[in-house]
Amino acid sequence: MQKLLYTLVLITTTYFLSAQGSALIMGNEAYHTMDRLSIKSGIDAPFHTSLKNYNRKDITNYATALDSLNIELTELDKEDLQFIFRDNNEWLKTSEFATTVAGKRESVENRIYVDSTQTFYTLGATQMEQSAKSDNYFLSNRPILKYFYKTPANFLEIDKKYFHLRVNPIIDFKLGKDTEDEELIFNNTRGVELRGGIDDRIFFYTNIVETQARFPEYVRKFVDKNEVVPNAGLFKKYESSIFNITDGYDYLNAKGFLGFNITKHVGVQFGHGKNFIGNGMRSLLLSDFATNYFYLKLNTKVWKFNYQNIFAELVPGSKSKIVDELLPKKYTATHHLSYNVTPDINVGIFESIVFSRNNQFELQYLNPIILYRSIEQQIGSPDNALLGIDVKWNFLNQFSLYGQLVLDEFKFDELVTNNNGWWANKYGIQAGLKYIDAFGVDHLDLQFEANIVRPYTYTHRDSSASYTHFNQALAHPLGANFKEYMGNIRYVPVKNLIINARVAYFEQGEDDLGSNWGSDILLSHNTRELEYGNEIGQGISSTTLVGRLNVSYQVFHNMFVDLDYLYRNQENDLNETRKTNYIGGGIRINLARQRMEF
Repeated sequence: MQKLLYTLVLITTTYFLSAQGSALIMGNEAYHTMDRLSIKSGIDAPFHTSLKNYNRKDITNYATALDSLNIELTELDKEDLQFIFRDNNEWLKTSEFATTVAGKRESVENRIYVDSTQTFYTLGATQMEQSAKSDNYFLSNRPILKYFYKTPANFLEIDKKYFHLRVNPIIDFKLGKDTEDEELIFNNTRGVELRGGIDDRIFFYTNIVETQARFPEYVRKFVDKNEVVPNAGLFKKYESSIFNITDGYDYLNAKGFLGFNITKHVGVQFGHGKNFIGNGMRSLLLSDFATNYFYLKLNTKVWKFNYQNIFAELVPGSKSKIVDELLPKKYTATHHLSYNVTPDINVGIFESIVFSRNNQFELQYLNPIILYRSIEQQIGSPDNALLGIDVKWNFLNQFSLYGQLVLDEFKFDELVTNNNGWWANKYGIQAGLKYIDAFGVDHLDLQFEANIVRPYTYTHRDSSASYTHFNQALAHPLGANFKEYMGNIRYVPVKNLIINARVAYFEQGEDDLGSNWGSDILLSHNTRELEYGNEIGQGISSTTLVGRLNVSYQVFHNMFVDLDYLYRNQENDLNETRKTNYIGGGIRINLARQRMEF
């Protein structure tokens, strides 16, 4: 009964403030915090955890509610909430509850009642005026020259009645050594990030970074094969006499979007970036592995439903060097309907189609509701369609069970009745479990995940219509024809210290020269080797073990000192062995840790 009361309080206090704000970029520490606290509290969140990027306003409202309600939180939980308040101080609101740490209530004079019983209300002040009055709006003790770092999270912060702006530097410098490699491994990223809003209706975000880097051998082989840097895009060769680098990469990457609130529950985002659908470390539906792409996203959030449409322009291939040449285009249209059955149970339905029309968008796919399969039949389409579902169940306030299923050219008789390994029975399955505060240890969080994808999944007879962008997978980084098992341990023993260990083991069937056994999703499935008898791992059998240990200490807000260790060992039936044994470290400011574990 008490949990139900808390849920009703949260819903009523956020319902009339549900306009959508700016997005939170993937990798921010708030993602793990929101995941933990939604499991731990059992209280319905104003966002759907399977749809990322989260909305900054939503997570701040949720953090404020959890801080205000009489919920048992540890000191480390409170520190997590303080990080969110500092990082999103443009979305704070003056407390409406009597049980906050400060013990204050919002002044009655600031309330504008929206019903005849004078029960529900919004606050009369503008959003920025509310934020400035909040007990959770923190000022720096020693701002630089009175203008810079006035608050702990932002280098430059401008707050006006109907306008706000945040400007922050981006730095990621890493240096290390692979014992299997003579040259140094390093990363040198610099950039700038801006975000802001106007009238609580229009929001913008942009960041641009330049990077010079040298990667471990397995990443360099990916670059040589696909002519693209993972998670990035075009590049040029980089050499450094200072670090004695002969085979590094130099590349520029940018993302940005403009968001609009059409109504209280419908928002539009138009920009260049990434999206993620799922609750796992990986996604079989849509991940953030590929480089940024141009997209239009419609997001409708009503009651327990969140309906999302993503229309995107993709690139079917790549090129080995930067030249003044227009690349060909392909397109994708995606629907995802998420439904919170209860505060602890979520079900999602996914549909996506990839197509090419001589660099023209198929206008019929702009229909935001109709099933794409029916459109395909009507227009005689040769396009690549995928269907999927995702589920999540939080239970016992410590566990979360989640999974995904993706279907691509599924035929019931061939899979169930005959089951002879028909090539076109293309599907993938994910299953995972999260366990927070494991064994009663505060902030010891465990996660286990398995991903299995059949050969030729995500491929198409027209290779340009594969589920890829810029020669990179839009779903799982391994493509297809694999089994993967992962474990992750995240432990925060004291304030600001994060220890993260991850182990992954996967088996995959690779291609030999001129063959297509179904792992390379850039190839047409018409070049397949077998009609029947296809099984996961066919081709040249390869096994890979990856172990990674990361230790990060937050010196100042969003400024981390990192230590990293990576071990990777890959072997195949040809008695080939590729080993990486890397140790290094560096400093990172306003940027998530860059991972290339595949």
